This record gives sequence, C-alpha cells and structure tokens, in this order.
Amino acid sequence: MHQGLNEKSPPRETGALLSDNTNGTQGKKAAIPSHLYKLVNDLVEVDKRDSALLELSKKREDFPGLAPILWNSFGTIAALLQEIVSIYPLLSPARLTSELSNRCCNALALLQCVASHPDTRSAFLSAHIPLYLYPFLNTVYTYRQYEYLRLTSLGVIGALVKMDDSDVITFLLQTQIIPLCLRIMDNGSELSKTVATFIIQKILLDDQGLAYICHTFERFSTVSDVLRKMVLGLVEQPSVRLLKHICRCYLRLSENKHAREALQTCIPNELRDNTFATELQDDSEKLTRKWLQQLL
Repeated sequence: MHQGLNEKSPPRETGALLSDNTNGTQGKKAAIPSHLYKLVNDLVEVDKRDSALLELSKKREDFPGLAPILWNSFGTIAALLQEIVSIYPLLSPARLTSELSNRCCNALALLQCVASHPDTRSAFLSAHIPLYLYPFLNTVYTYRQYEYLRLTSLGVIGALVKMDDSDVITFLLQTQIIPLCLRIMDNGSELSKTVATFIIQKILLDDQGLAYICHTFERFSTVSDVLRKMVLGLVEQPSVRLLKHICRCYLRLSENKHAREALQTCIPNELRDNTFATELQDDSEKLTRKWLQQLL
C-alpha cells in the first residue's frame, strides 16, 4: 500500500516526471519474468486484482516492456478502467477511503506506464483514456486520499506531455485539460501545482499549444492571472521547483507577439525586484536565472 502523501517527499513517479531526463527507463531492456505475465492475467480476476495491481505498480519502472503486454492482454485495460470508474460515485460527497484511493492509484500507475511507452501511447490517446482521469482532476477536497488521486492522475497526463509528441498536444487541446490544470495551479497543494504547471508549460512549448492559449486575450489573461497569483503565493511559501516552471511558462508566452506586449504590464513586480534572488542563487538554478533574465 502507498504511504501517505508527503509534501517533502514526492511519490517516485512525480520526481521522475519533473526531472530533465525525458527517456526515463525506456532505454533499458529487461526481459519480462514469467511471474509478471501471471500478475497481468490476474488483473482480470476480481479476487486477485488488488494484489496484482500492487505488485505490478511496484515493478513497472523496472520493466518498460510491461506496457505493450498490459495494452495487448485480453481484458486488462478494461479491468484498469473498471477500477477507475468504480471510484466516481465516491468522489462527491466525500466517501473515498485511503485504501480505495491507493488501489485506484495503483491502476493509474499502470496506465501511466502505458501512456509513456512509444508503442502504446498512440493507441492510448485514440481510445481517449485520459478522459477517464478528468473527474479526479476536477475534485476539490483536500483530504489526503483525494490529493493523492489528483496527483497520480496528473502524473499520467504529465507522462504524456513529457514525450514532446504533437499528437498528444492536439488531443489535449480538444479536452478540458487547460482549465483543469489552471484550477489546480490556483488551489492545489505544492506538488499538484508543480505537476499541473509542468503540463501547461509543455503545452505552451508546442507551437499549437502556444497559439491556442494566445488566440484570444481571454485565454491568455486567464493563464497569466493564475501564474501571477502563484508568484505572489511563492513569496509566502517559496518553492524553487515551482518557480522554475512558472518562469518557463512566462518566457514561452513572451515568444508570442501579442502576449509579449501584454506581459509588459502583467509580469508581477516580484519577478522584477529580486524577491527570489536568495532562492535562485544556487548554481543548480542557473537555467532558471537565465530564463528570468531573458524574460525581463
């Protein structure tokens, strides 16, 4: 069972998601042991599913080849989706237990494995599976079991955008992912804010994503207002990791002519007056300082 969410110790998948290594474990080749095939088969048997979900979620990063097996095995994806939709009635009013949240998060971790694999990502999108996660992103309860469900769901979307695949951005722009992420950026925990901002950043870094957000002033101002509020929040509760993603979002917005003009009055003074100089003085934050200098 997962440990309770700890703000200072993010889940392993979250830390990997926000790292600069875009390949993850994809480059490693490891033979799939026979007992993993049995665990995959156990997913379709209700009485064996809980144990199989736990064991497979633990081992997924060690065996990148697990994703195609999950996708192509009879009934497996349907079983994972069954785990997800069974949680919907518990989202509101708040009746979700930590045990059920952990079980669902194990299913989501396996979907993240499928989402990030090059051989299954396209089919994953074609089946519109990310839409099954949106009810979790739409929750507002701050209880730990809901927060962990939100964070793990964000991890699946984050794994998709991390691949720098334009087809992923095309799909996401046809959904409600931007307003969902903006609401989490506005009201979520530091970890959820960080992953949601990372997703917006990756959408912006794609040309069609930048064009979409800057297409109308309303869209641009909605994103800009949330970024500004986050900067003000960092004055009270600093987070270098979150500040890094915010600066990158602003810098990318500035590459659009109309957005650049608007940003002259929209960028918070706290980014101009060295408010975060202490947080950014470490050598490891050289890139963030560079982005901030370019922006100003």
